[in-house]
Amino acid sequence: MSWWLWILVVVGVFLIGVFIHDVTQKKHAILRNFPIVGHLRYLLEKAGPELRQYIVADNDEERPFSRDERRFVYATAKQQNSYFGFGTDNDITKPGYVLLRHHAFPHPEPEHPDDLPMRKVMGEWRGRTHAHAPTSVVNISAMSFGSLSGAAVEAMNRGAAMANCAHNTGEGGISAHHRHGGSLIFQLGTGYFGARNPDGSLSIDRMLESMEGAKVEAIELKLSQGAKPGLGGVLPGSKVTPEIAAARGVEVGVTVNSPARHRSFDDVKGLIDTVERIADASGLPVGIKSAVGQMQFWRELSDEMAASGRGPDFIAIDGGEGGTGAAPLPFSDHVALPFRQGFAEVYRTFAGVGLNDKITFIGAGRLGLPTEAMVAFALGADGIAVAREAMLAVGCIQAQKCHTGHCPTGVATQQKWFIRGLDPTDKAARVANYIAGLRHELIRLSNAMGAAHPTLVDPAAVEIRLGANEHIPIRELFQYGPSA
Repeated sequence: MSWWLWILVVVGVFLIGVFIHDVTQKKHAILRNFPIVGHLRYLLEKAGPELRQYIVADNDEERPFSRDERRFVYATAKQQNSYFGFGTDNDITKPGYVLLRHHAFPHPEPEHPDDLPMRKVMGEWRGRTHAHAPTSVVNISAMSFGSLSGAAVEAMNRGAAMANCAHNTGEGGISAHHRHGGSLIFQLGTGYFGARNPDGSLSIDRMLESMEGAKVEAIELKLSQGAKPGLGGVLPGSKVTPEIAAARGVEVGVTVNSPARHRSFDDVKGLIDTVERIADASGLPVGIKSAVGQMQFWRELSDEMAASGRGPDFIAIDGGEGGTGAAPLPFSDHVALPFRQGFAEVYRTFAGVGLNDKITFIGAGRLGLPTEAMVAFALGADGIAVAREAMLAVGCIQAQKCHTGHCPTGVATQQKWFIRGLDPTDKAARVANYIAGLRHELIRLSNAMGAAHPTLVDPAAVEIRLGANEHIPIRELFQYGPSA
């Protein structure tokens, strides 16, 4: 046999070995789903800084998450070096840049640097039977089984258990994938999946049945989300598998509609009555989640709650920049206020009637990065919820194919070929590492700014640059009064 045939044989044997290795390993979904050729992605990623520096884009140009931001999540999730060398490459004088003023005498480091519970007792103001102080200021935001694969949901739930944080079910009901030890926030959307009568109306009895055996610590009524505020949804019958149908309480193979508004109430008093019905039946804290649009609703809600002493135990505000759900372009780009503006307007409204210290406020919408989270805490948030950042920790590469069903890493798809590449056990550890790592960074920033906890940092120490030589505390920018 000539020498070139021997080379072909050796190359062929090598490639067969690589193929077998790739399809049997469980650490990298890309390699498992795309054996051999998947290595090109990692080669390009390794050479990415050089390619971007001289040819493509810099570290902060990509959206919705820049290369630097994704690198922080990936490195933290994998427990790799998340430091950056040679100083910042940001333009620190541009308008909108966040400035954190450190203290001359930092707060001593805590004994447990990853342990960061909320300081408020959720449900205390209404005396709920199962009122509690959440164990983590960072929790996993609402993403349904159906929009995410079962493997991704399982990884997040296992990771939540390991990181001692809560996992929001999203509006798709409580599935078997949510029952791997992680505490749950059971979300009820307009379709009342997992808590519905055959006609689609809310069923308290069905809700309680869904919760049996699950570690549900709170219930959340979703009014809207940042990805598509004010818009309902459709789950085509082709995607309603037996497993999804069982979790949602619908018929297999039948198209399911989520209306744009709730059937159980159509005004503020009806919303409060529904919250109280759910809380009375479950004993759990009950809250609402919403993106922020017209403010009349929030003024009416705060006034009614102050007058009656009834209503939600927590309020989760989603920014218009949120986006795990697929949505029409004008809704994702132009409907709902950005997080900072929306949260500030709602928080100021409740502070005006003296309820800001009684209700637990949660922020969401690209807050799973240390600086953005610190801004949220300065605005009055008691905790944050992360969604796309948790997806990145599970293995998402920001391919932006969530709406097609062809997610290459098996995160946002129901196609078995892609899902097989995502090993829930391995990815669970990465989710836990990311949550704990983010909490650690928040503690370090808080300590550097002279406080033991992010909610204890002086809000005046968090500033926004208005121009090259002008900056202002963020609360002053958003016109917080003394009571806020």
